[in-house]
Amino acid sequence: MASFVGIDLGTTFSAVATIDDTGRPIIVHNRDGTNITPSVVLFRDGVATVGEDARRSLGIDTNCLGRFKRDMGTSTVYKVRAGEFTPTQLSTIVLKKLVADATASIGKITETVVTIPANFSHEAREATMGAAKAAGLNVKYIINEPTAAALYYAFKSGDELSGIYGVYDFGGGTFDISIIRVDGHNVEVLATNGVAKLGGDDFDSALQKLIQAKFKKLTGENLEPEDFTKYEAEEQKKSLSNRDKVVVNIRVARKIIEVSRREFEEAISSYITQAEMLCEAAIDEAGIELKDIKGILLVGGSTRVPAVRESVKRVFCQDPIGTVNVDEVVALGASLYAAYKGDKSKLTAAQRNSVEKIKVSESTSKCFGTISLGHDEARGEAKLMNSILIRKGEKIPCSVTESFYTIRDGQQGVDCIVTESIAPETDPRFVKVIWKGSLALPPNRSANQEIKVSFAYDENQIMKCSFVDVATDRETKIDLTMASGEHSAEEIEKFLVE
Repeated sequence: MASFVGIDLGTTFSAVATIDDTGRPIIVHNRDGTNITPSVVLFRDGVATVGEDARRSLGIDTNCLGRFKRDMGTSTVYKVRAGEFTPTQLSTIVLKKLVADATASIGKITETVVTIPANFSHEAREATMGAAKAAGLNVKYIINEPTAAALYYAFKSGDELSGIYGVYDFGGGTFDISIIRVDGHNVEVLATNGVAKLGGDDFDSALQKLIQAKFKKLTGENLEPEDFTKYEAEEQKKSLSNRDKVVVNIRVARKIIEVSRREFEEAISSYITQAEMLCEAAIDEAGIELKDIKGILLVGGSTRVPAVRESVKRVFCQDPIGTVNVDEVVALGASLYAAYKGDKSKLTAAQRNSVEKIKVSESTSKCFGTISLGHDEARGEAKLMNSILIRKGEKIPCSVTESFYTIRDGQQGVDCIVTESIAPETDPRFVKVIWKGSLALPPNRSANQEIKVSFAYDENQIMKCSFVDVATDRETKIDLTMASGEHSAEEIEKFLVE
């Protein structure tokens, strides 16, 4: 039987799900017998260990690395005794562990869908795809994490979900809020907002700093990070979700420090406020009113924090819905999507029945444009401008073609630039250039020659762009769909993954 798998590659924990013979999405247990796997890598004696043992070493052993998902798509390099590793390479190691465990349980994986935060940059998406490729996965599609979660909520509820909902995804490293329209198993994304570095990891750091400040006040000395680690902070944070206070034993100094839930909530209040502002922006971008939202679907471990749930209630004026396991819902939804997008001939009758009604409509989470010479009306002079071709919120897949023109006689080439921005920004100083190339032109031509620029945004939410000189059909194009994977495969093979 073919195995269609969904993988939630999380900042703090990852999960794998598949569709069983009855068409029901299920979590695939790892070889430790648990539903979720810590996204932490410990290097020791030439072996890369992934899992709970590694998580317990985070903040203690300098050869232990975690939370690297937050740096996906950046030039960040992590240095340990075993060598230097990029976030993509570390993610590949985690994926290899997930694949090995899943294969041992369900056999060969046929097709995989990997989830990605809705707010991930183009570079971060490519890096994630590169990690999946280096791990040997056949990934044909990706899906935004809030959309995957909504898909499972809709599936589990049958036809009970109908109308406009908010998907509030507060995980270990990222925050996303999506406004969606649900009709049975159909999910349409109306608007999405978020930030790549906002999550439970920030809560852990805030609790660490709070303990350090209390220790300083008590003893007059500094508390070293290894004396109250990220792992310990995470465990105490969980306890504060169920208790009004916790007592922390600083063993190295033989001191007891008490922290109340109220103190912890004050320490994380700025992060919660930031999430509230993003929620309000998403509602505005969706063009709806608060009363139009029928429910708020919770996703991510940080939604277990009481202050977060109170914040959701405060912003949306209703109690949130948390009827599924918030750590597993993304992977479960991704497994549905994998079967929905996969080869239907490889599905059982029950599996086909589960996915045949599914329909997912995503929208863009960023604006994409190009830079050209325009006219500044206020100053009456030429000026470089960023022209938006694909706006945030466009339904996916989508494609746009616009015409630009050469500016001088004898012009021998044009710069081919692809930009990305959160808002429809026209000033090139405030956009990110995600690709730059050139298009050579024939000599001795007059000005005002047409250059057609086409942007296509596919179902994997990856850009494909072309710049065409109309008179000669000369073309410069870039397929930004997949990362090469060359920066991870060879290095990863040096380590056995346990």
